[in-house]
Amino acid sequence: QVQLVESGGGLVQAGGSLRLSCAASGRTFSSYAMGWFRQAPGKDREFVASISWSGGNTDYADSVKGRFTISRDNAKRTVFLQMNSLKPEDTAVYYCAGRNLGATKNSRLYDDWGQGTQVTVSS
Repeated sequence: QVQLVESGGGLVQAGGSLRLSCAASGRTFSSYAMGWFRQAPGKDREFVASISWSGGNTDYADSVKGRFTISRDNAKRTVFLQMNSLKPEDTAVYYCAGRNLGATKNSRLYDDWGQGTQVTVSS
């Protein structure tokens, strides 16, 4: 099992940027595929981005493609989500998740989750 702790959330104006971090501890992080998900009030949790264990493969939700970038530093056991050109509709609690298999958009297939970090984008 991997323990995950997100940070970097906050309040930002529309058009601004934030960089989320997810620090991992526990078993071998470098073999884990990682994902970012988000959940807005009254809505289901939705896929944002994922990255393979090597960092060689990434995937994004259409709503964030071209604005968000997922990356990872296995030496630092950390995965990042750079969020640019933020919109009010990006407001949500953002969660990182990990699984010891290939990356996927399906949140049900992730084994480990962080506690979440709030991102609020004002108009």
